[in-house]
Amino acid sequence: MIYSLRGIVQELTPTFAVVDVNGVGYYIGISLQTSQNLKQGSDVLLYIQQIIREDAHLLFGFFTKQEKEMFNLLISVNGVGPVSALILLSSLSLAEAANAILSGNSGLIQKVKGIGAKTAERIIVDLRDKVGIFGHSEEKLSDIPNNKIKNEALSALEVLGISKRISEKIADRILKQNPHFSVEELVKEILKNI
Repeated sequence: MIYSLRGIVQELTPTFAVVDVNGVGYYIGISLQTSQNLKQGSDVLLYIQQIIREDAHLLFGFFTKQEKEMFNLLISVNGVGPVSALILLSSLSLAEAANAILSGNSGLIQKVKGIGAKTAERIIVDLRDKVGIFGHSEEKLSDIPNNKIKNEALSALEVLGISKRISEKIADRILKQNPHFSVEELVKEILKNI
C-alpha cells in the first residue's frame, strides 16, 4: 500500500496531478484544496490513498493528513465513492464539512454535486461522532475581514462565469494575507490564482 509520494509536480489541473517520482509519473486524483497548494515544477509530498478495484488501481492524493482522514471517513459511508468525496472536499473546507455534519445541516451537504438527500443524511448519521476533530481547525468564513469587498468581487467573477465556490476559497486566502485589497485588486488576484 502506498502511504505517500514525494516528487516533482509534472502536470497539474484542478482535479488531478501527475507527480514524477524518480522518472515514474503517478496520476493522482486531487481535490481543489490540494490543487491550490501545488505548483507545477515544484517538489511536493502528497499523502496517498490507494484504491484497488478489479479494473483499476486508483491513487488519490492529499496535501494534509487531515484531508486524507476526512476522505477516508467519507468513502466509508455507503453510497459515497471516491469521486463524490473529492467533489465534497473541493466544495467545502474540512471545517465547513465537519460543522455541517455535526450540526446536521444536510442542505449544505446536498449542495455538493452528486450528493442527494438520502446520501447527505447517511453522511450525517454515520460520521457525526467521528468528525469533531475537524470542526474547529480553520477560521469560520464570517471571521474574515472585508466581507463586503469579498462579496462584490465574487459577484463580479460569477458574471464572468467563475463558480462562487472556487473563487470564495481563493478570496479568503488572499484576504487573510492582504486584508486591505480593493474589489478590483481582489478580482485580479483571484483570476491569477484560478
